[in-house]
Amino acid sequence: MAGSTWGTIFRITTWGESHGKGVGVTIDGCPAGLSLCQEEIQRYLDRRKPGQSRFATARQEGDQIEILSGVFEGKTTGTPIGLMVRNQDQRSRDYSNIMEVYRPGHADYCFDAKYGFRDYRGGGRSSGRETIGRVAAGAIAGKLLAAYGIRVDAYTKSIGEIEVDPSRFDLTVRDQNQLYMPDVVAAKQASAYLENLMKEQDSAGGVVECIIRGAPAGIGEPVFDKLDACLAKAVMSIGAVKGFEVGDGFAAARSRGSVNNDCFYVDSSGKVKKRTNHAGGILGGISDGSDIVFRAAFKPTPSIARSQETVNRAGENVEITVKGRHDPIVVPRAVVVVEAMAALTVADLLLMGKSARMEADEMPW
Repeated sequence: MAGSTWGTIFRITTWGESHGKGVGVTIDGCPAGLSLCQEEIQRYLDRRKPGQSRFATARQEGDQIEILSGVFEGKTTGTPIGLMVRNQDQRSRDYSNIMEVYRPGHADYCFDAKYGFRDYRGGGRSSGRETIGRVAAGAIAGKLLAAYGIRVDAYTKSIGEIEVDPSRFDLTVRDQNQLYMPDVVAAKQASAYLENLMKEQDSAGGVVECIIRGAPAGIGEPVFDKLDACLAKAVMSIGAVKGFEVGDGFAAARSRGSVNNDCFYVDSSGKVKKRTNHAGGILGGISDGSDIVFRAAFKPTPSIARSQETVNRAGENVEITVKGRHDPIVVPRAVVVVEAMAALTVADLLLMGKSARMEADEMPW
């Protein structure tokens, strides 16, 4: 199976299956000398692990990270970093009824059509547990970016039709509610909405927004490795993501050039700034020094307890009721995954950019 590796210089390969012995990641290209401890990675994983709220799967996984290689005496050594999380609470029997049946909204049919085989125990490599490796690697990428004064923050922008009110936006309350919404009122409204959906044996989708602050102008390449193109591929590689936009995104199609253009000016310290940020911090595929803002749209969780029409491997029309422990919404646990993929993308392009000039001291990082 190809396609389990991401990045050019800061390069990761995730491995493992949902109901195998464990999942993990190998990270190559991380510079030596970066201060790193297990607890820093664990804090990221704790934000995505199951069983934390009523709106997450009841699967009780501790998701305890193990550093297998690449770190010595609290610092990275420059060699490949191996990270692993052992699976502990698998219930493969919960999936026995779908062994020969394709679940609507899942990758079951496509996986079988491509490989002539599928791991029906939670989806195997198609499972959300694959993102553990991404998040663990993203924790390290975030630490690397912090050394350059760059910070990545993602949060739940909307669930269903309920959206964060900009006038109530407060990132400090994001981690104080189960939905990771930076708006206390919207979080309460969304919780009530999800409670009703759960009674109806249904699920919801939503939008995750991410802001990257402190990135200097100059990150990204002007053709195929555009910063926005790389972010799009990284985020779209997350399961359940069905849409991606930067800055004003699709709203720009309804705008005018005189409105959509961000006018430049020089501030009192002599730095080039923009008066607006419709572009979302990226021009020509390269960061422009302002906040990088993008959004990812997540579809509703496909595993619902309602009876649904489908087919089996024998080509027969059947009905299915999905059993097991599933999230009524994936968005809250996906927030840190989006954050991780953004950090991995920016870290990789930042390191690639160090070869852009002979005069290394001229680079803004």
